[in-house]
Amino acid sequence: MPKCWPTLSFFLILSVTSAFASSQSFENTAIVRSVELGGSVVHVTTTYAIKALEDGVKSYTFALGRDEKTKTSWLEATVKGQREALPMTEHAFDSDKPYHLVEITLPKPMSVNKTLNIVLETVQTHATTPYPTSAGQNEDQALKYTTNLFVLSPYTTSVQRTKIKSLSPRMIAYTTPKNIEGFTDEAPVSKSGATVTYGPYKNVPRSATNAFVQKYQQPVTVHYHHDQPVLEVLKLKRAVEISHWGANLNIQDEISLHNAGPALKGHFSRLDHQQQAFYKRPAPHVLPALTLHLPAGIRNTYYYDLIGNVSTSKLRTAPSVPKNRQGTQFSVLELKPRYPLLGGWNYTFTLGWDSPLEDSASYDKSTGRYIVEVPIMTPILGAVVNEEELTVVLPEGATDVQFVAPFPALSNWIGTHTTYLDTTGRPILSFEYKDLTVKHAESIFVSYKVSTSAHLKKPVAVAFAFLSIFTLGMFARRVDLTLHQKKKLS
Repeated sequence: MPKCWPTLSFFLILSVTSAFASSQSFENTAIVRSVELGGSVVHVTTTYAIKALEDGVKSYTFALGRDEKTKTSWLEATVKGQREALPMTEHAFDSDKPYHLVEITLPKPMSVNKTLNIVLETVQTHATTPYPTSAGQNEDQALKYTTNLFVLSPYTTSVQRTKIKSLSPRMIAYTTPKNIEGFTDEAPVSKSGATVTYGPYKNVPRSATNAFVQKYQQPVTVHYHHDQPVLEVLKLKRAVEISHWGANLNIQDEISLHNAGPALKGHFSRLDHQQQAFYKRPAPHVLPALTLHLPAGIRNTYYYDLIGNVSTSKLRTAPSVPKNRQGTQFSVLELKPRYPLLGGWNYTFTLGWDSPLEDSASYDKSTGRYIVEVPIMTPILGAVVNEEELTVVLPEGATDVQFVAPFPALSNWIGTHTTYLDTTGRPILSFEYKDLTVKHAESIFVSYKVSTSAHLKKPVAVAFAFLSIFTLGMFARRVDLTLHQKKKLS
């Protein structure tokens, strides 16, 4: 046992030396973080102006605070001015560290003194809280947002600042940081219109360390007015059914919508609501209607809730477009719930439509595979989907099922779904997701094979069903069930 200690010590020294060498590879000449405040969703864009201190460095490391990592549901890094995302690898989570490291691979190795601007874009969910927690029907809505003062980094930083922007210039209050005299000679925080700026803070040492976080890192809070409802989709169940015989793609969403703004104080007044609508001055925390962008070329659209069909909706359908031009046109659905959605209220409804299968599917003759594009979700502007269950029902007889997803799901599995006129059942793909935003509104590409004999299963099953009914009817007509037969008179 004692013989293992020299080897262990060697690896510990090597690990510490490697980490120290990594921290000396770059210098941040400037860091600018821009926070765009919202309701359920907050967009954060951080620009790093980096300078290489060594030759041939191929990777750069970001650091996220523990709370920031918990609230982040989407993360992407790009070179400024380019759209292609950089490959990203997350380090193993360490509960003893108040930060989380994420490493990206640079487009090409950097030489000494070369500079590059990298943009890290994140989307935070459930990052704001209503304050006060309740509001009257005619009162304003105010939210609080809390973040860390410093942008953590394993490299030294010459200057950094944080800009927090809201949609309204009506800022109620914001935190003034303390114990940062060594980083600035100016006011530590300033306000201009709808923007609160923390910094500039100069000559910041390596901040992704326990010592720096304990001594200097501190939370800052902004209290601001928000003039839009804070929406959450508590549960989304999307069922997608692919039909070859009907050449149809059916999508049905079961949506449980929640207003996460301040809870209604007192009773709801229909008269006050009608007056607000007449004078076009709706309360900021009330949702009277909803607009959704649906695919082009849809038909047979339906919208109902627990009571029944809801007629207060309007659909403007766009014509079908080729697959290579998807996204350039869309249908617009304007729907109005049975009642305005106030803070703390829920509304559950079902929305579905059919679309031509040729708009989403293709066939590869070389491999004999069908490829179908399945949208993960229909985004609701400004809302976060807390949980989603996506089910894709494939045609009966589909084999060798494969899929390509834009991002990993919490879980996924393949099962069998049996419905009317099925013989062996249809394969289904199921996916579970959490904390989805408009950035996650992408598509899963499902591919499979269907043999000629499998194509004939449905008509054979239908023919057999009708033949069985006719045969049963034929025999039923020839069976005499009377108890006493009448005798023929001679």
